[in-house]
Amino acid sequence: MILFFGTRTGSPKTRQLQGLSCPFCSQKGSLSATLLPHFVHLFWIPVYRLRPLRWVACDHCKKQYEGRELTPEMLEALEKVAD
Repeated sequence: MILFFGTRTGSPKTRQLQGLSCPFCSQKGSLSATLLPHFVHLFWIPVYRLRPLRWVACDHCKKQYEGRELTPEMLEALEKVAD
């Protein structure tokens, strides 16, 4: 019997962050938060959700923030994107 298993990404969720300004260029309202879920699949059917990739990007200066670079306000906004 052959088993097809692996990991696969889901559809990304992106939301503009209107109240926040970019720490690098200080442009207000140019940040967008993105959440990209990952799944373990068996026969191309998702069976377990892994930790999603998440980042915040500035549309003005193109700087991306992820991991420890995220401010508490950015983390709060990313939690709202997940809902």
